[in-house]
Amino acid sequence: MSIRISTRALWQFQTRGYSQIRSFAQLSTPAIPTIKNEPVKPFSHTEPVDWDLLRASLLRYTDNGSLDIPLVINGERIYGKDTSRTIETQINPGKLSQELATVTQASEEDIKLAIDAAKQAKLKWLNTPFVDRAAIFLKAADLISTKYRYDVLATTMLGQGKNVYQAEIDSVTELSDFFRFNVKYAQELYSTQPSETSAGVWNRVEYRPLEGFVYAVTPFNFTAIAANLIGAPALMGNTVVWKPSKYAALSNYLLYTILEEAGLPKGVINFVPGEPVLVTDTVLKDPEFSALHFTGSTKVFKNLYKKISDNVANDIYKDFPRIVGETGGKNFHVIHPSASLLHSALSTIRGAFEYQGQKCSATSILFAPKSIWEDFKTVLIESLNTIKPLNTSQPEGLNGFMGPVIHEASFNKITEAIEQAKNDPELTIISGGEYDKTKGYFIEPTILQTTNPNHPFLKTEFFGPLLTTYVYEDVNFEQILTQVNNNSQYGLTGSIFAKDRDAIRLAEEKLRYSAGNFYINDKSTGAVVGQQWFGGARASGTNDKAGSGNILSRFVSIRAIKENFYEITDFKYPSNYK
Repeated sequence: MSIRISTRALWQFQTRGYSQIRSFAQLSTPAIPTIKNEPVKPFSHTEPVDWDLLRASLLRYTDNGSLDIPLVINGERIYGKDTSRTIETQINPGKLSQELATVTQASEEDIKLAIDAAKQAKLKWLNTPFVDRAAIFLKAADLISTKYRYDVLATTMLGQGKNVYQAEIDSVTELSDFFRFNVKYAQELYSTQPSETSAGVWNRVEYRPLEGFVYAVTPFNFTAIAANLIGAPALMGNTVVWKPSKYAALSNYLLYTILEEAGLPKGVINFVPGEPVLVTDTVLKDPEFSALHFTGSTKVFKNLYKKISDNVANDIYKDFPRIVGETGGKNFHVIHPSASLLHSALSTIRGAFEYQGQKCSATSILFAPKSIWEDFKTVLIESLNTIKPLNTSQPEGLNGFMGPVIHEASFNKITEAIEQAKNDPELTIISGGEYDKTKGYFIEPTILQTTNPNHPFLKTEFFGPLLTTYVYEDVNFEQILTQVNNNSQYGLTGSIFAKDRDAIRLAEEKLRYSAGNFYINDKSTGAVVGQQWFGGARASGTNDKAGSGNILSRFVSIRAIKENFYEITDFKYPSNYK
């Protein structure tokens, strides 16, 4: 015997059933699990199992041929090989002969479909109880830190040129921290309610997701940043169109599949790799574009800011779109004569050359006092001479400290600067300066010294393993602080190294607007979610502080609700009577 159910009846059943499920979920306000920073695996020589598991994952992505990466729109996979769509390849920047993935590129029609999918998924997703949205991201964090730990490491190492420790603190620990801490911050935000009320009144607020959809533009250098750029708005009930970097497609697609496994519904996040201008221009034309979540270059961000502003002026959008961006930096280490010489020199090596200087927070300029410079320089040079290159194809090469820069354009920009330095009378190469792209985009960690305190290299962002140093007279310490503050258009990160508390206090005050993340006796990189909220102002971005609850507030639109329990019997107030 068969039972026939009309489409309308089925729709009513599903709708009522969904509402009933929602009501069950609202019967309590559960406490979330205790949130702590994910421990970093050090990958020391005493942990052979971790190394064995990592090697197995690396082989999985190198010995089985190139991975075919599709578009994912409304949960449906679209492969370029089956259509006339353009296909790009992602190669290993440390082994140019190794193709890691073929990546389908979105057409204009695909982008419009992704936008429509985000719109269609919105109502159900915003009405999904917070506990259910939170559970998806908490589960994804657990999958990343357990089941897929070595896979996310492998894809980040191979595709983005990171050594194992840099990949660990990025694609495992920071990524997991973002997903978990955002749940904590979201619960705290939702619980922030009006503190005052009147008799017979109930005041409350709700944190609505933005009315339209969010456009996330993610960079190559941090898998964790990609996760946060899509995850933060989605957790708050928004739906997302995601344009990943072509140079991080492998790790980013794995991240997307993990979110699916964690229960992310179709259409909430739409994975749309493609030509950047085409994707962006198509998205920004849509009246329901509600927010840009961006990490990348200052120049690109300014261009997007202008396009959005022009569209606002032309009444394209329903709302004023939120613009959230983290961009470039020209980050400094200022060494005071009282500083610990060894500690400050080794911290400078880490700050400047971890991940080949391809962090927006990387140390790019060094101001060192003349009295300790010769010894300081000796520590720098001797330490740099011990650096081994990363080679993911050889077991012994996995211990390398420095890998390749990400692509040929980056290689050319940095090597042209090195060649320029060789012919500049105001610059001297004191370490490094060699490079080779026969097998991968490898550049030696390079330190320049300039005699000109206003040299352009002290102001230009190279985003690579290039550190420019100026040696100052000890008595000019305060003058150097003024120069650091005034010379840079950026304001992302910076450090002061000193034992003298008066020097530290002076630096902290004079450099107040020079860095959104200011470090005392520590390197300019390495912000930890929940500990050092990250972001800078000036040309470094909108300083909305990833890793804190502040970032979540940018992806909600508050509605204040007043419910009155008293009834009036006259429209007049007491002052209206004699």
